[in-house]
Amino acid sequence: MTTLAKPHATEQHSKRYLYEWYVVLLFMVAYIFSFVDRQILALMIEPIKADLQLSDTEFSLLHGLAFSLFYAFMGMPIAYLADRFSRPRIIALGVVFWSFATAACGFSKNFLHMFLARIGVGVGEAALSPSAYSMFSDLFPKEKLGRAVGVYSIGSFVGGGIAFLVGGYVIAMLKGSATIEVALLGSMKAWQLAFLIVGLPGVLVGLLIWLTVRNPERKGAQLDEHGNVRKVALTDGLRFIARHRATFSCHYLGFSFYAMALFCMMSWTPALYIRKFGMSPEQAGFMLGSILLLANTTGVLFGGWLTDHLAKRGYTDAAMRTGVIGAVGMLVPAVLYSQVDQLWLSVTLLIPAMFFASFPMPASTAAMQILSPNQVRAQVSSVFLLISNLLGLGLGTTLVALLTDRYFGSPLAVGQSMSIISCVASLLAIVLLLKGCSCFRQSMQREYPAVP
Repeated sequence: MTTLAKPHATEQHSKRYLYEWYVVLLFMVAYIFSFVDRQILALMIEPIKADLQLSDTEFSLLHGLAFSLFYAFMGMPIAYLADRFSRPRIIALGVVFWSFATAACGFSKNFLHMFLARIGVGVGEAALSPSAYSMFSDLFPKEKLGRAVGVYSIGSFVGGGIAFLVGGYVIAMLKGSATIEVALLGSMKAWQLAFLIVGLPGVLVGLLIWLTVRNPERKGAQLDEHGNVRKVALTDGLRFIARHRATFSCHYLGFSFYAMALFCMMSWTPALYIRKFGMSPEQAGFMLGSILLLANTTGVLFGGWLTDHLAKRGYTDAAMRTGVIGAVGMLVPAVLYSQVDQLWLSVTLLIPAMFFASFPMPASTAAMQILSPNQVRAQVSSVFLLISNLLGLGLGTTLVALLTDRYFGSPLAVGQSMSIISCVASLLAIVLLLKGCSCFRQSMQREYPAVP
C-alpha cells in the first residue's frame, strides 16, 4: 500500500503545483491588463492634450491623482472584504469593472469626463493586488513567495510595454486619419479607439477568474483563546501596523519614494522623447514598450530571485535588502538619462534605470506578507498601496508637471523636472530602506521569536 500511495501523492502534488502557478499566471494576465489600461494614457499625452485642451498639470491629474486617489482609498475597504470573503470573486468583479471604465475613457469629451472614467479604473484595480498577495501567501511557502510575486509583478511591465506598443501601433495605423468610423459608435479619434481596444478584452479575464479560481485555505491565521480562527475587524490591520510602526514607516515611505522614481520615468518618458528628441508617438511607443518588456520584466524576476536567495541564506530582512540594492543601482541612471543630448546614450541609461526600478515590486510585497498574520495581509497591503499610489503616482507625476509648468515655464524642460524628482525620491528611498532593514529584523523577532 505504501508503494501505491507514493505515486498518488506525487500526482496530487504535481496537480497542486500546476494549479498554484496557473493562479499566478492568470492573475499576472489580469495585472497586465490593469497596467495596459492605466499606462496607455501616457503615450496619448499630446493628442489628448490637444483635443481636450489640457495643460501638463491637468494631464498629470488624469494620469496620477484621478487614478491613484480612489485606487488608494478604495483599497482598504476592499481589502477588508478580501480578508473575510472569497478573494477570487472580488478580483473578478474588479477586473470587469475597471475594463469597462477604461473603455469609457474613450468616450471622454472634456477633462471632467476623463477624470471620472479614470476614477473608475482606479476603483476597479484596487481589488486586484491586495487580494492576490493574500492568496499567494496561502499558496506558496515563504522561501518561494518572492518568486511567485515576481512572476505576478512582471505583469505590470508587460502591461506597460504592451500599452506603449499597442498605442504606438494604433497611432501608426490610423496616422493621417482625423477620425475613424466605428460601427454603432460613430466617429472616433485614434486615441479614443485605443481605449476601447485595450479595455474591453479584460472582461473575459474577469470571467475566467470567476469560473476557474477557488479561494485557498487561509494559513498562518491568528487564533483566539479557544483555539478558533479569530474573526478579523477593519481596525485589526491598522493595529498591527501601529505595533510595528517603525518598520512600516520605513517600508511604506521607502518603497513609495522608490515608486515615485519609477512612475516618474514611466509617466513622463514618452513626453521627454517626443519633445526633446522629436520622436513621433508611435516611435516612442515602440521603443519604450520594448524597453519595458525587456528591462523591467527582467528586473522584476531578478528582484524576486534575489529576495528568495537572500532569504535562503538566512537574512530575515531579505526583502528590505533587495530594495536597498535596487534603489542604489537605480539612482545614477535615473537622474542622468533625461539630461544627456544623444538619444542612444539616453536609452542606454534608461535600460538599467528601468531594470533596477523594478526591484521593489516583489520585494515590498514579500516583506509585508512574511511579517503580517493571515487575517490582515490584504489590509496591510492596501495601506501600502494607498500610500505608494498617492505619494509615488499621484504626487510624483504631478510634481514633475508643476515644476515644468510653474517653475521652468516650458514643456521642453520636462527632463530637468524628471531628474530633480528622481534624484530626491531615490535618495530618500535608500535612506529609509536602510533604516528599515534593522527595524524589520526586530519586528520579525517580536512576531516570530523562533525565527533565527
